[in-house]
This record gives sequence, structure tokens and C-alpha cells, in this order.
Amino acid sequence: MSPDTSDSLLALPAEDPPGPAERALGARYDHALASLTLAFQPIVRASDHQVIGVEALCRPHPSFRGPAELIAAAQRLGAVRDLGRRVRQLAAAAFHRTRERGLLFVNLHPDDLLDPALASPSAPLAASADHVVFEITEHSPTLGIPDLGRRIAGLREAGYRVAIDDLGAGHARMSLFRPLSADFIKLDMSLSRGIDGHPVKQQLVESIARMARTRGIQTIAEGIETEGEARILAQLGCDHLQGYLFGRPAPLA
Repeated sequence: MSPDTSDSLLALPAEDPPGPAERALGARYDHALASLTLAFQPIVRASDHQVIGVEALCRPHPSFRGPAELIAAAQRLGAVRDLGRRVRQLAAAAFHRTRERGLLFVNLHPDDLLDPALASPSAPLAASADHVVFEITEHSPTLGIPDLGRRIAGLREAGYRVAIDDLGAGHARMSLFRPLSADFIKLDMSLSRGIDGHPVKQQLVESIARMARTRGIQTIAEGIETEGEARILAQLGCDHLQGYLFGRPAPLA
């Protein structure tokens, strides 16, 4: 190595240590992760409103203004996988403790799909894999994940099912149907709200439900707050419903 090259390497700056703001965020995040709790919202069958499962929802410490802010902090700190593992650990504990036999819907961050622990036989949810549905939000950057189809297939081989979440929120990517081969699609609440008085939404939801049915995919409409919304969504072919009309998020009893 020439002297010039050696000198240039020695001159490379060391990685800057975390500043006060970063350290404060890390301490706040660690406390929030340790005190994290989950709430569960029921999902009901559209035809008779019988509960078929629950969705696990994060309830972070009040120092964070909700799950979105907690996830943003995890992303900034490079701790998304730790958060995902903690959520799945808590969900499994609640599910096993109550001997629940319905479906458990658990949200995944795109980075969770890269976590080798996700489909591990020793994972907390592995013992209940045939009851677990992993939700992948429709507007997350999943298209940048290498071997997405293989990773989803690995989850299926482990016994899990997959749902596309928030379909219709913002920029819909119907192409996700093929690489994910979903078992469920969840229609974003922007499609459900006020649909009983909105013919254009009705046409869109009916076409999605029809297409999903031809592929063997079940549909879940989110954000249901009125009997009118529930009634028209059932008539349009949605299989299941979720929203405050059927129950607010609460501890799994």
C-alpha cells in the first residue's frame, strides 16, 4: 500500500457517537418497548356478525403519541425488528393465555420480512401458526424486498396465512395480489366510511370483492361504524367486517 493511500485511510473520520437527542430518544424508546401493551379488536363475519378473529394493535407508553410515532422512532434507531419481535411475543402470550381459537391478525413492518426469527420454529407464534394471519400493509415498500415471494412462501410453509392490509389507501397497487398470493385482503376504512350513500365506492368494493373471490381470497372491510355501512358491505360481497360498530380495541379477555 502506498504512503498516500495509507494516509488517506488513517484520515477517515470515525463514526459520530449518538448526540444528546438520539440518546434521549433511545432511552424513551427502550422504556416504551419494555412497557408496551397490546389491545385486540374483533373481526366479525359479515353474514351474521359472529367473531372470527381479532387484530393485535400496539398501545405504546404515553411518551409516544401512538403506534406510528413509536414505529418512526424504531426506524430512526434501527430497532424495527426488536419492536416486531416484542409485539409478536406479547400477542402470542395473550393468545395462548386465553386459549383463543379464532384467528389472530398481527401486523408486519416490511423489515420484519427480513428477520430470520419471523418463521423460526422457536418463534413465539409458531405453536399457533395455523391461527395466525400476518398483515402486510398495502402501501408499505414491500416491492423493494428481495425474494418477496420466497419469503411469503416460507411463512406459508410454517403454517401462517397472509393478509394485504389497507387496500385502497392512497395509491393502490393491485399487483401485490400476485407476489403475495394473499389469503385475506383488508379494505381501507376510506372505502368503508359512508359507503351506504356512495355509489362509486360501492362499485369499487363490489369489483374488488368479486375479483378476490375468484382467487379464493377473503375480504375484510375495516372502519365500520354504522349499521348502514355493515349492511351494504355484506350485500357487496365482503366476507368479514371490522370497526367500532363491533368493538373497540381492548385487552383479550
